[in-house]
Amino acid sequence: MRELLLTPQRFSELRLALPHVSSNLLADRLRELEAHGVLRRGEGPVYELTEWGRGLEPIVRALGDWGIDAPQPPPPAALSATSVLIYLQGAARPDPAAPPASCRLELDGRVWTVRLAPGGIEVEPGEPATADASLRADARTLGALLADPDGLTEACTDGRVAVVGDASVIDRLLRSAG
Repeated sequence: MRELLLTPQRFSELRLALPHVSSNLLADRLRELEAHGVLRRGEGPVYELTEWGRGLEPIVRALGDWGIDAPQPPPPAALSATSVLIYLQGAARPDPAAPPASCRLELDGRVWTVRLAPGGIEVEPGEPATADASLRADARTLGALLADPDGLTEACTDGRVAVVGDASVIDRLLRSAG
């Protein structure tokens, strides 16, 4: 469910996002959710939430909020890009006096558009039409930077993160979730 909140996904993408779930178990759960009308196979073939399935979004987000203080799984387990972005959407409190900004995030090989606005953060899949800044990282690193934005310089220096454009926008994005 969580992995489908932001965008429809192929089976292979879901498999990568859920590395500790066997292919057979994932296929079984997807069939069950499809049979119960929570998701459907869309174009491509991708899995996407139905309108009825989207009704579970507040519940899934509430569970994420509840679990935010839980210890992170030990390496090599990590939160998926979707989990980190959902956290960012829920936790972000952008500076209302700051101008709107648009970021390109490349996480684990997928591209996302993130817009900072006085009322919150909007995340959607795909390339932004324009971007004030771009950040490339894995989901684990972005999660760590949301917890400790002061680590951005070090992450750039050691190559875990690449920032292009206005780095102050990336800093604003990271600090908005703190």
